[in-house]
Amino acid sequence: MTQGAGQGPEVERTATLRDFRVPAYVHETGPYGQGAHPGDVAPAPEQAPPQGYPPTERDLPVVDGQDTAPTAQVAVEPVPAPVGQPATGPGPLYVVGDVHGYLDELVAALQEQDLIDADGQWCAGTARLWFLGDFTDRGPDGIGVIDLVMRLSAEAAAAGGYCKALMGNHELLLLGAKRFGDTPVNSGAGTATFQAAWLLNGGQKTDMDRLQDHHLQWMARLDAVEEVDGHLLVHSDTTAYLDYGGSIEEVNDTIHEALTRNDADEVWDLFRKFTKRFSFRDEGGADAVRSLLGTYGGTRIVHGHSPIPYLLGEVGSEDGEDNSGPTVEGPHVYAEGLAIAMDGGVTMAGKLLVQQLPMTD
Repeated sequence: MTQGAGQGPEVERTATLRDFRVPAYVHETGPYGQGAHPGDVAPAPEQAPPQGYPPTERDLPVVDGQDTAPTAQVAVEPVPAPVGQPATGPGPLYVVGDVHGYLDELVAALQEQDLIDADGQWCAGTARLWFLGDFTDRGPDGIGVIDLVMRLSAEAAAAGGYCKALMGNHELLLLGAKRFGDTPVNSGAGTATFQAAWLLNGGQKTDMDRLQDHHLQWMARLDAVEEVDGHLLVHSDTTAYLDYGGSIEEVNDTIHEALTRNDADEVWDLFRKFTKRFSFRDEGGADAVRSLLGTYGGTRIVHGHSPIPYLLGEVGSEDGEDNSGPTVEGPHVYAEGLAIAMDGGVTMAGKLLVQQLPMTD
């Protein structure tokens, strides 16, 4: 791997963050694909690991994986372009922050921006839409979110636009939990397993029960970095991308190749590095952004991963019951105006953000 220069300091997650809590598993039914699917089996009795420490802590418990039955595959069919909508030329550019299984909130946010209609169909013509990763875990319907994004990708392409997605650390985590289960990995602080880490980071058994091969293949093919209209799009606010190559193509190829090799320790290292955060905050943050922009291009970086209340240093309750914390109205521009944070903290009673770019401060 190529070690990039100019990396800023990383701030590791702590056990106080919501990431390390085990939420109640959600089995609600509702619109847009929540609830049981044909072929689902009743989940086995839950095995919740002890709370209160991160997945890299020494002696992380091994949680046995459960066999699941395949579910019915969801058809993804393109739709014709809207009448009167131009079929050529780039349309407006939008980005979506972390969704984390909150499908209803995603649908509402996309409808508010006139990207999908009342039936959940793409209606934005040649618009371009980028998701910044983290589709599953914590919320009730991560698989429903992935199914929606996959369907919108086909519908947007048919209309002359596109809907694309980046890989987040939770995609790496879910891939690892499915592929490696309770296989021990070297976490750097003792023995860990993907299965236990996934549960500790909000893994939902309903998602695992409904996870199919085409979901896994889609996640494994996601790119990690992209540059669009001068915006460098990444999931995590970390300089760890520099460890994987000196160009966007090299980074994406290196990560895809690592996933193809299917080595548990190598995938864990990817997950660990893309779980780092706060490189662009505080002193030296702007220089860390410049190191990425200087290597990969663009004039501004756009990321998810770190909820805006965390970036502002004002964190409400972890269980979301205390709503007295900061109200997230939109993206957070910081690091001397060079960084745009897009994780509105939907998992902590915040807001799922969909933003058109470019934006003014």
